[in-house]
Amino acid sequence: MEQLEKVEKLRQRANVTYEEAKQALEACNWDLLDAMVYLEKQGKVKEPNQSTYSTSYDDQSQYISVKEKVQNQKDPGNSAGEKLKRLFQKAWQKSRDNYFCVRHKEEEIVRVPVWAFVIALLFLWEILVIIMIVALFFDCHYYFAGKDDCDKINHVMEKANDLAEKVKDEYEKL
Repeated sequence: MEQLEKVEKLRQRANVTYEEAKQALEACNWDLLDAMVYLEKQGKVKEPNQSTYSTSYDDQSQYISVKEKVQNQKDPGNSAGEKLKRLFQKAWQKSRDNYFCVRHKEEEIVRVPVWAFVIALLFLWEILVIIMIVALFFDCHYYFAGKDDCDKINHVMEKANDLAEKVKDEYEKL
């Protein structure tokens, strides 16, 4: 570290002027720690607060007992496996309580639980995606219904329907 850097570092840490920092470093053979002690002895730097430590348990109210610590570690609600289990349970409940629906000219023609739709997508995604895209051009609309608020995803579905309508209109103009 060059001398200017040492002066700057001491000046910042000790909150003294450049001149005072340089004088302290020169007096201490450019050793930062010795210069800091030198400034403290001159009263230019506030000495650090002193703390006391005790090994007495009564004085350490912020600590919990070992027994409590072991019980908290064995708490199954905090483990990663338990959190994953709760996540799957919540996803299963939501997929059971909500439905994927297909509407053709204001008449609902398909209503399946979301879990069934997801399984069908997993195994037959190539066919289903093509069928769903083609069905958009034959006035089929997709939406989700059920216990949960599905407004956001239904808004996205409406945008897909609007896009299909625009494409149909452009095709008819040709």
